Amino acid sequence: MARKNTFWAVGLLALAGVGGYVHVLTRAVPEAPTLQRPAITVIGHAGSGFFTPLNPFNPLPPSSLAGLQRALARGADGVEIDVRLSRDSVPFIYHDPTLNSMSTGEGCVSQYTAAELETLAYRGGLVYDLFHDEHLMRLQTVLEALPHGPNAPIIHLDLHEDDNCAAATSPSRSPVLVRALARLLRTSSLPPERLLILSMNKKTVVALRQQLPAVPLGLEITKDFEKGLQTAIQQKVQAVVVSKDVITPERSGRARAAGFQVIVFGGRSPKAVARLVSCRPDAIEVDNVPELLAQLGRRLPQE
Repeated sequence: MARKNTFWAVGLLALAGVGGYVHVLTRAVPEAPTLQRPAITVIGHAGSGFFTPLNPFNPLPPSSLAGLQRALARGADGVEIDVRLSRDSVPFIYHDPTLNSMSTGEGCVSQYTAAELETLAYRGGLVYDLFHDEHLMRLQTVLEALPHGPNAPIIHLDLHEDDNCAAATSPSRSPVLVRALARLLRTSSLPPERLLILSMNKKTVVALRQQLPAVPLGLEITKDFEKGLQTAIQQKVQAVVVSKDVITPERSGRARAAGFQVIVFGGRSPKAVARLVSCRPDAIEVDNVPELLAQLGRRLPQE
């Protein structure tokens, strides 16, 4: 890695201005004295978050194109996207373990071909569905629809390798997902410093490092912070994902001391967002972009 142009120095300068878990990314110490640590970066969690009736009302499906675009239109520096693999090995964006929970399909993403998945509509219930007409999409389609060039957002890709269907029990599924994702990202115009790939599977992290050595990687911590942090150090990842119920200001500080950058994800109500801000992370993947922007004193754009 070049000393004068590490990917985090460049990426964070470009951002300047990216429920619940915590992501932790390694931080490069800038050589130039003019480079300063930016304010908390705002990432839309699954875009605009999840279907919610209040605080605020959100009728857009998680990780849908409309949800992602809305988060960016509201001023988010980037978005977190949930990725699953179709039966014919195409990366799709979808959050839940089963299609029954919020689509017109049944079973799992892994049981459908890409062409079949594209025919499925999102369903959140009568009230929600009056406000959207979203369908499941290939990750490639979504990435191509998001801004490019100097306005390209930060993209966090959260690999969902859990699956309730027999097709996903094969140990070959995760390597296939890694290879498919690598093929897609190698042809994408998104620079590596704008990407972060997250997985709960240590073997997946190893495979990703081999396939995409320039892209930052992350490993999730959902319960045992001490064990998770040690695993992250051993795996030499750039990111650790920690449940919002596990993160504290003290642990955030210790993660930085270990050489990581801290990114919290979750938070919808003003109180919940304020607690995450109090942990002083480097970024927050948030379910309520306007609330976080307001608490950070950032001007909200006109939608």
